[in-house]
Amino acid sequence: MIEYSEERFREGQVLLVNKPLEWTSFDVVNKIRYSLKKYLGIKKIKVGHAGTLDPLATGLVIVCTGKATKQIDQFLGMDKQYVADIKLGATTPSFDMETEPDELFEWEHITKEMVDEALLKFTGQIEQIPPAFSALKVNGRKAYHLARQGKVVELKAREITISALNLLKWEGQDLSVDVSCSKGTYIRSLARDIGAELQSGGHLTGLVRTRIGPYQLDEAISIENFEKNLATFATK
Repeated sequence: MIEYSEERFREGQVLLVNKPLEWTSFDVVNKIRYSLKKYLGIKKIKVGHAGTLDPLATGLVIVCTGKATKQIDQFLGMDKQYVADIKLGATTPSFDMETEPDELFEWEHITKEMVDEALLKFTGQIEQIPPAFSALKVNGRKAYHLARQGKVVELKAREITISALNLLKWEGQDLSVDVSCSKGTYIRSLARDIGAELQSGGHLTGLVRTRIGPYQLDEAISIENFEKNLATFATK
């Protein structure tokens, strides 16, 4: 329950926010900080997010204010849950829709049995190569800066855990899956790897983060409602 007072924001609150499409996690933080200044007159306050979410994804972002920013590290290690939409038959350099398809593949041979077997293969403790279009650093520079310049980026495989991977929908080239996973999992890489396992290609076309640890998306507030509630409190 958010308490819309200067004292409570300074003492520290944990905000569950539903990130809009095409916003960065930093956009969410900056908007909240700006709103606190605009409506409550708070000129200086610590605001931070507990884990990034790609601009092309929506869903749950945890934002901490004031003294609660000291808790951010404990949220970063929590497992997460997503609903991911995957397009089979094509790959993209970014593994999602940020870039155009670079290679097309056959997909008509794919059966439900193949899909089920592929999802089972990627359940549990696995090695995953992160996407070149990521914020991981290579020789001190973020990988996506190099990738966008057309440079070859080689990232090492990392051990992650996918505790659950369930099929929600499969229609031709389109898959929807529910993923529960550990910190450091790249769902874009999972989309690519599932496509390859199906002897085709795959890239992410939609992503919603539905859970971080015990915190659920249906408990989150939109940016619009957060600002509206602040404005209402400020006029009382």
